Amino acid sequence: MHSLESLGTRIVVLGPSNAGKSTLAVALSRKLDMQAVHLDQFQHLPNTDWKPRPEAEFARLHDDAIMGERWVMDGNYSRLMPQRLARATGAILITSSRWRRLARYIRRTTVNRSERAGHLEGAQDSIKWDMIDWILFKTQNSATKYADALRRSGLPTVECHTAKALDELYRRWDLPPVR
Repeated sequence: MHSLESLGTRIVVLGPSNAGKSTLAVALSRKLDMQAVHLDQFQHLPNTDWKPRPEAEFARLHDDAIMGERWVMDGNYSRLMPQRLARATGAILITSSRWRRLARYIRRTTVNRSERAGHLEGAQDSIKWDMIDWILFKTQNSATKYADALRRSGLPTVECHTAKALDELYRRWDLPPVR
């Protein structure tokens, strides 16, 4: 496994929906004293129920953020991944079972709301059947797709494919808990 230092000062965190990307990004940003950038906050308008921004505005926010010198950025958005990976110095891919991710989604939507890492300011969260379908059925191959993109990028990459592996990463890198 790569050391945290080997990932450099611009780290991307990829993985399927509700795998814990934002939580890990916040823990890393605190440990490394870097800005945490949550792409979901760029993609969606604040004070809505996750209504998307116009695509050009999202792309501008993304492209401006990747020009920074020190950041931890979580989120996938494959259409903008090439330029993000070109600026990144390291990557982390986290995955877990779809049932664990579904449980995280329901918990974050009904219980944790504004306390969770990467929360959209003023969002009126609600459980959406489209999101449940996305988590259970439409993201089954996403981890493989992201792993392939990271291999092609040549970036130093850490992969955690289970909750136990992610817990071990937090322990090994002495990452602060995020609540």
